[in-house]
Amino acid sequence: MNTAPDLAMSTAIAATDQTKAAAIPRIKLLSHGFSIDHPDPEIGEQLMANALGAADRESMDGILRQLVRASVSGGSPDEVNVAFMISMVKSIKPRDSVEAMLVAQMVSVHVMAMRCAHHLANAEDLARHDSAARALGRLTRTFPAQIEALNRYRSHGEPAITVQNVSVGDGGKAIVGNVTQHASVIVSGKNPASAARNAPKASGSRRRRDSADAKREAQP
Repeated sequence: MNTAPDLAMSTAIAATDQTKAAAIPRIKLLSHGFSIDHPDPEIGEQLMANALGAADRESMDGILRQLVRASVSGGSPDEVNVAFMISMVKSIKPRDSVEAMLVAQMVSVHVMAMRCAHHLANAEDLARHDSAARALGRLTRTFPAQIEALNRYRSHGEPAITVQNVSVGDGGKAIVGNVTQHASVIVSGKNPASAARNAPKASGSRRRRDSADAKREAQP
């Protein structure tokens, strides 16, 4: 009969096993290329494809090959860099082939930017300092542009719209989505006072006309 501590330990072990099974397998660099380090090659490929957002084995191999080449440090690919890059790709969660390629570029640009930052910090002369500074500047400007491109792609190119101070008149309806009927909606700018000055003075004009008509009727 299992006691409560034994049951809790068994549950913890099972959860740990599931976590290990779903973890990203590491890439093992070989003299002639690389391999996915996992006890079950088929499961390892599936886990890697899911992490990279790859649609099939060919696209997974292509992205992995590019990441391995971008991980070069000291003239040869670096397993630690590759593991880091794959982990970053997984955390961004690419959802299709376009996002997979863009995210791979993003993590590669980041790695190269950090490499340039290292060269800048260890530059021994002005020429190397300026070269590393220029390269670092270009890469750090490219990275936020890639983030913007990814966000724009994920939102299907639709810009964000902000509506402030919406007033819906009697009989009108504020509708979210496709509008199929007319509604009396006034959208003002950031300054409410400006919107008030620009609003039509229909009620005041009507009172003045009523007063003039009453005076004419009172005259003999």
